Amino acid sequence: MKRSYPEPMTMGLGCIVCSLRTRMPVTMAWSTPGAALLATTGAAAGGFAGAVGAFAVCGVLLALCGAVPWLEKLVERIPAALASAMLAGILLTICAKPFIDLPRAPWQIGCVLLASLVATAFARRWAVLAALAAALVVMGVDGAFSRTGATTLAPHLEFVTPHLDATAMVAIALPLFLVTMTSQNLPGVAVLASFGYRLGLRKPLLYTGAAGVAGSVAGAHAINLAAISAALAAGPEAHPHRDRRWIAGVACGVVYVALAPASAAVVAVALVAPQGLLAAVAAVALFGTFAAAAASALEPVATREAAAVTLVVAGSGVTLVASALPSGV
Repeated sequence: MKRSYPEPMTMGLGCIVCSLRTRMPVTMAWSTPGAALLATTGAAAGGFAGAVGAFAVCGVLLALCGAVPWLEKLVERIPAALASAMLAGILLTICAKPFIDLPRAPWQIGCVLLASLVATAFARRWAVLAALAAALVVMGVDGAFSRTGATTLAPHLEFVTPHLDATAMVAIALPLFLVTMTSQNLPGVAVLASFGYRLGLRKPLLYTGAAGVAGSVAGAHAINLAAISAALAAGPEAHPHRDRRWIAGVACGVVYVALAPASAAVVAVALVAPQGLLAAVAAVALFGTFAAAAASALEPVATREAAAVTLVVAGSGVTLVASALPSGV
């Protein structure tokens, strides 16, 4: 499925508005587990118009969920140590990825890691930019940019009239709603809580639901609170003082909006990057956040064992519950 204009645009506006209103580093993202779910479904009943109708219904469900008052109270009851442990477990898999991929692309990934280490020693704040610059140089040497065609870089926008199909509602809308809530929105709130931010779910869900309905006609499947990437803006790397990190949320939104017209080019370049290269850059950006989350999770003695179990389970990559879809959908 091609990435569309509305997703980065609505994500960016959501980051800006929510961060300004709450003075918290609220960031948004498209539903990554939702995209993975759609990639395994095959052709939807009713064709692409049927899928678009399902995307719109998913947005309606998210907005309705924002009107449920007990959901906020349930999320607020999650202990901060367990939220930090869940974040640390998720980040562990990402931070370990470059070292797992290192034997397959030793010099490419090695250059990124080396650039990060050197920058960390002399100017820690520039470590991620140094890693990104190294990745771009590696891609140039590897000839990755020459593998992107002009047609894949050109932006385009197409509107599709939604078609409401009962089968698509059951096979796409409901599972998409469930994975977006359980794998993105709830963990996103937990990640912010691990850094001391108590964000209510009502307003973000109302916004993401409405934005999902509006963007569905251009093929946008769902947007939500950022989960893993939320740590980038909420962590100490964004700003030493916690009450100033909301600026990072606004900055994320501005970049999203600015890159929206170039989203096709960004995706095209990412697709031709050597295996594990961009994952290495992401890992470098999250090393500090992983360390802070792990330390915060294991600090309270009363919840240390529960936090350790949470960290191990989250880092294991095991899926205990999955959405089942009708075969042939």
